[in-house]
Amino acid sequence: MAKEESKNSIQVIERMTSLLDEMAQHAEAVSLKRLSEATGLHPSTTHRILTALVNDRMVERVDQGNYRLGIRLLELGNLVKGRISVREHALPLMRELHAATGEAVNLSVRRDDEIVYIERTSSGRAMMRVVNIVGARAPLHITAVGKLFLAEDSPQENRGYAERTGLRGYTRNSITTLPDLEKVLTQVRIQGYATDEEEAELGVRCIGAGVRDDTGLLVSGLSISSPAERMKPEWAALVQETAIKISRAIGWQGQTTKESVVPE
Repeated sequence: MAKEESKNSIQVIERMTSLLDEMAQHAEAVSLKRLSEATGLHPSTTHRILTALVNDRMVERVDQGNYRLGIRLLELGNLVKGRISVREHALPLMRELHAATGEAVNLSVRRDDEIVYIERTSSGRAMMRVVNIVGARAPLHITAVGKLFLAEDSPQENRGYAERTGLRGYTRNSITTLPDLEKVLTQVRIQGYATDEEEAELGVRCIGAGVRDDTGLLVSGLSISSPAERMKPEWAALVQETAIKISRAIGWQGQTTKESVVPE
């Protein structure tokens, strides 16, 4: 019985996929009759599967009997592009940056009011307690990459973030007031990178630059972490250049008009 149910489920998925693949071949909406003929499915079966796909927003019913791919596929595609494609393209370039600096290189994404680390190349030197291991989370305002995402937000959105989080301090260097945060974010927008000046953990500094997709959307952040005494100002340019290479690899075609600025 279980095997039969499993077989039926697989068959439904295969039929659903065949319908989606057929619609993907056409720029315009496709009729139910054409979809049925192209996939070899009975019209009633085709209609039943399409109705389920419409309910799940995978397919849109344009008018009576005509269908096209739905907006949910775009949403899911963007998520895949932002989370998986970036990681795969970033890792080789992260290793190059690690080889050039000898320090830990991190890739992270935004999830609500935090960043989540999704990839890391370890430094192999003295251990750092800062929470930049894969899967770890950290507040936006105390991290270099988090500031990059906040710099993309409007003043109203920044105010909302401050109200929700209270801008909790984690070290004596943490930003804990909205005016201070706004000042830092203005500088981030000007220079094109962000720093963590021992704000998440004393003794650890970070430099972060943004990774953008083909639409120009900031989808992740690349950062380098090191003990404060080992951090070199010139690494800001290296982080920016590497982030640009990753962005190019995932389709970004924007122009870099500003010279890299290194921290004093």
